[in-house]
Amino acid sequence: MRHQVLCYAALLLAAAAPAAAQPRDALTIGITQYPSTFHPNIENMAAKSYVLGFARRPLTAYGADWRLTCLTCETLPSLENGLAVRETTPDGKPGIRVTYRLREGLRWGDGTPVSAEDLRFAWEAGRDAATGFGPAEYYRSAYELIVEDPRTVTIRFDRVTFEYASAGDFQPLPAHIERTRWQADPRAYRTRTAYDTETTNPALWNGPFRITAVQPGASVTLERNPTWNGATPQFRRITIRTVENTPALEAQLLAGQVDMVAGELGLPIEQAIALERRTGNRFRFLYQPGLIYEHMDVRHDHPALSDRRVRQALLLATDRAQITERLFAGRQPVAHSSVNPLDPMHDPDVRQWPFDLARARALLDEAGWTPGPDGIRRNASGDRLSIEFMTTAGNRSREAVQQVLQGMWRQAGIDARIRNEPPRVLFAETLSRRRFQGLALFAWISAPESVPRSALNSDDIPREATNWSGQNYGGYRNPEMDVLTQTIPEQLDPAERRVMWRRLQAIYAEDLPAIPLWFRADAHVWPQWLEGVRPTGHLNVSTLWAEEWRAR
Repeated sequence: MRHQVLCYAALLLAAAAPAAAQPRDALTIGITQYPSTFHPNIENMAAKSYVLGFARRPLTAYGADWRLTCLTCETLPSLENGLAVRETTPDGKPGIRVTYRLREGLRWGDGTPVSAEDLRFAWEAGRDAATGFGPAEYYRSAYELIVEDPRTVTIRFDRVTFEYASAGDFQPLPAHIERTRWQADPRAYRTRTAYDTETTNPALWNGPFRITAVQPGASVTLERNPTWNGATPQFRRITIRTVENTPALEAQLLAGQVDMVAGELGLPIEQAIALERRTGNRFRFLYQPGLIYEHMDVRHDHPALSDRRVRQALLLATDRAQITERLFAGRQPVAHSSVNPLDPMHDPDVRQWPFDLARARALLDEAGWTPGPDGIRRNASGDRLSIEFMTTAGNRSREAVQQVLQGMWRQAGIDARIRNEPPRVLFAETLSRRRFQGLALFAWISAPESVPRSALNSDDIPREATNWSGQNYGGYRNPEMDVLTQTIPEQLDPAERRVMWRRLQAIYAEDLPAIPLWFRADAHVWPQWLEGVRPTGHLNVSTLWAEEWRAR
C-alpha cells in the first residue's frame, strides 16, 4: 500500500510540473506579394527573391555588411588571386576571363550534383534573346563559357567592369530538368518551365529548403532539403503566407496565424510603428534603412508625360517632405535621384525640387496646359490633363500616398485616375509588357553601387523581340544616359566612377526618367523567440542565410 501511495504522489507531482518546452521546428511568415513566377531568371519581383532565398543559392551575393561574398562558389574571383585575368577579346577589345569553382557537395533536391553543366545551360539560355532572361546585358557581354571540369567554369566577357567578380543573377539551373524544355521552344520556355509547371519537383532546388507545396496567390510551403550539405536549418518547415492587404496581414500576426512579417515586403513603416506602440514588447521590431527607392515610373510616350516640363511640374506639386513626416514619422528621407545617400556614389549636391505649387503651375502653362472650367488643365486640342495612376493593390501605405498625391496634383490642375492591380499582375503583366498608361508607384531595390542600366538604358526597354526582358518599363531614352550606364561599370577607378555617377544623377534630377519620392526603410517584425535573421538593406534578401535562423 505504501508503494502505491508513493507512486500516486509521484504522478501528482509530475502532473503539476510544467511541461518541457517543445522545440520549435516550424515558422510561418507573412508577406504582401505572391511570386508571378518561380523561375530565378524570369522577371524581377521581391516576393520571388524572398521565397527563392530559402530554396536556391546563387554563386555570389552581397551580405549584411554590403560586401560581396561567395555562396556556392569556393573562392571569390579577383585579379590578385588569378581567378580573374585581363585579356584581349577575339575582336580586339579589352576583356576579362573570370573563373568560378562550385563548392564540393552541392546537390539538387533529387540528389543530382550541381555542376558546370547547370551553369552552361543557364548561360546558353541567357544568351538567346528569345528566352527573355534578365539582365540581358550580362549575357550579351559573356560571349563564351568554358567548362574546365565538372565543378569549374570560366566565363569570358567582352569588357572589363569593376563588378567583374559579381555573378549577379547568373546562377545554375538544373540542366537535367530544364534543358529539353528550353530547346523545344526558347520563346515559349517562360510558360513551360518546370519552375512553374512542377514547382514542387525537388530537382529544382539546391538550397537548405525545397518547395513542397504551393497554393497560387496564397501560400508557399518549404521543408528541409535532405540533400543540402551546409549548416542544417533548425526549422523543419517554413510556410510563407501571402496577404496582400496590410491591415489583414497585421490582424493575422496578432491572431498568431503568422509568426513574423518579412521586412522586405511586409507592413508599411507607419503601420509597424503604430503596431509597436500598441503591443509593447510582444514582438521585436527593426526599422532597416536601405537601398529601396520608392518612385513613380513614367510612361514616356504619354501625350503629356513625354514633356519634361510636365514631369517637373508633377514633382514640384508633390510635397514629399510633408508626406514623409506625416505618414512615415520622418523615417523615410526624400529622394532627389535614384541613388541613396547610403550608397558611396551618392552626390549630396544633386539638384532638388522642393514643393512649389506656383512654379508647378507656371511650368504647366508654359507646356501648353491651361486651366479648364472644372479646374483641370487642357491643351489646345481640348484634351484634359488626366493621368492614370497605378500601384500595388492592398498596400495601405501606397494607397494612402496615392490619395494624398491625387489631392495635391489637383491643386495644380492635374487629374490622377487611380487604378490598382494585385502585385503579381502589375509586375508580371502590366509593367513588364509596358501596358500601364501613365504613372506606376513601386520600389526598386538595388545592390551597393548598382548601375541602373536595366531601368535607364534604351536597349533595356521591354519589347516582344527580346521576350519582354529589361526593366525600362517607361520607355525612357537619353543618348548620354545610355553611354553612362554602359561605361560607368567599365571604370575601375572609384574616383573616376564618382565623377560619372555625379553626371548620371544630374541628368536624372533634371530629366526625371522616373519621379523620385523617398528612400524606404523596411519594418521587420519578429517573434521574441526568433534569432539569426540579418536584414541586408539591399537587393540580396535575408532568406539567403536562412539556415542561420534559430528559435531560442
